[in-house]
Amino acid sequence: MKLETIQQNAAAAVVVTAESPVITDVQSALDLAMTVKYETGCANIAIVKEAVAEDFFVLSTRLAGEILQKYTNYGIRLAVFGDFSKYNSKALRDFIYESNQGKSFYFQPDQAGAIDKLCGPKPAENP
Repeated sequence: MKLETIQQNAAAAVVVTAESPVITDVQSALDLAMTVKYETGCANIAIVKEAVAEDFFVLSTRLAGEILQKYTNYGIRLAVFGDFSKYNSKALRDFIYESNQGKSFYFQPDQAGAIDKLCGPKPAENP
């Protein structure tokens, strides 16, 4: 697992990358949040989709809901980034849409989008 802090708009987010799932259950999600907070002091986490167990994206497992509830309780904001097109579940598509309308949890196609959601859009450069 690799942690990288990104500063944007006077805010920070920690990008978590890994080749295997880091979030596999509620406890591993809490462990990640506390590791990020302890090592960086940051409460904004952008995590690559591959570092999240597939059960998270199967809403009937309730894993996503349990993790997001815990993160809300601890003031952690989360953006998962990657390709979600392989999921055919209407419930998941609706969940992703609703999450992206809120202020705490996001699903974005790439790292830049995740950082923009957590820290605000990058300022436009003047020519």
